[in-house]
Amino acid sequence: QTSCEKQVEYYLERIKSSQHLNAFVEVFSEEALSKAKEIDSKIKNGTAGKLAGMVIGIKDNISYKNHRTEACSNMLKDFKPVYTATALQRLIDEDVIVIGRLNCDEFAMGGSNEHSAYGPALNPHNNEYVTGGSSGGSAAAVAAGLCDAALGSDTGGSVRQPASFCGIYGLKPTYGRISRYGLIAFGSSFDQIGTLTRCTDDAAILLELMAGHDKNDGTSANKKAERYSESSSEKKRFRIAVIRQCLESNGLDQEVKSAFLKFIDELKSEGHTINMIDFPLLKQMVPAYYILTTAEASSNLSRYSGLLYGKRTKIPGNLDETISNSRSEGFGKEVKRRILLGTFVLSSGFYDAYYEKAQRVRRKILDETCKIYEENDLLLSPATPSTAFKKGAKQDPVAMYLEDIFTVHANLAGMPAMAFPSGKHSNSLPFGFQVMSNRFEEATILDFVRIKQESVTLI
Repeated sequence: QTSCEKQVEYYLERIKSSQHLNAFVEVFSEEALSKAKEIDSKIKNGTAGKLAGMVIGIKDNISYKNHRTEACSNMLKDFKPVYTATALQRLIDEDVIVIGRLNCDEFAMGGSNEHSAYGPALNPHNNEYVTGGSSGGSAAAVAAGLCDAALGSDTGGSVRQPASFCGIYGLKPTYGRISRYGLIAFGSSFDQIGTLTRCTDDAAILLELMAGHDKNDGTSANKKAERYSESSSEKKRFRIAVIRQCLESNGLDQEVKSAFLKFIDELKSEGHTINMIDFPLLKQMVPAYYILTTAEASSNLSRYSGLLYGKRTKIPGNLDETISNSRSEGFGKEVKRRILLGTFVLSSGFYDAYYEKAQRVRRKILDETCKIYEENDLLLSPATPSTAFKKGAKQDPVAMYLEDIFTVHANLAGMPAMAFPSGKHSNSLPFGFQVMSNRFEEATILDFVRIKQESVTLI
């Protein structure tokens, strides 16, 4: 009924009329149209790839050869990588069309997309509210219908939280399931490229094509990618765990809680087994996560000194002054805060008290989480404690960090999780639930969400 070229023209027009959302920081208009014409020819010749015609946007921390990749930071202004991220290249090889790069929190550090050198992305459902972060531009673009799907990165919920806030599907695969080669590092033992889509099947095919070992990433798993796109028609019955402490959390919105309890009752009526369990480590998750990720951020971002990498100050001075001025000018407030915190917990006299202790807590969380899956297939929770909040509403960093209370679990344990749209609040904003499984059990998550997708209408 259409062509790749008309599809791209349609999205370019929508992007133009939705500039106020600030979802895209750069649009590859001519390049996308040229690629679309090329793929139209391939379709006629029968040589097109599996993603021929799919139009995607990419988060601004995923390298794309000879295209600006800035992590929405002045530190990397006008930087153009000399190679393309493995995950993105695998999609390009299957004829995906990349229409532009998307807004995000600077260096993926933030939960609202308010910490971007390009300014905040706006929630398509209500422009007075945030999109969530750090993949806020990716979520806004998909929710507003500016592209078919988008790539994001998830270090502690940066795909799933904005997906929940914007009423779409956000998948974070198992750590190592998708290569991190070409992803600008934040927390190297947490980061994972993920997908933001309007349906489960799109997430499945993107995961299937991006997954698999990469010799350029030593942390990528040497496991063959599964055929995630081949959905099972069998109506499975799942054993689902629910952490009691999640429902007792003080910050959990009462409407979200009521909807979640109703959802549990529906699952029971459909024949699924619900097991209420205790997980006393819930309160330790956010502190452990922020100690470890800020420590890794401090290490990863130390390369940006203005000498070999990153913006160099124009203020003359000695070596120390040059580095100090370059970083002061290049990094934003939130990135500086996390670098300082990470440097502190790694410093002499505090390493044992903070960093080493957080590592032990992380190991304990992993061990206890593995025990859950001995008797359960899935772990279910709200994706976020509430719906999106108004721009500027959370000035206290601790209050902002506590928004991650349900999402950091999957990153600490290195396990896959997916946020899916689950309802509409009385404030007219969407919210989602999150389902998590054991390592490399993405197929189980997708099968479950496919079943529930039938009863969900995107808002």
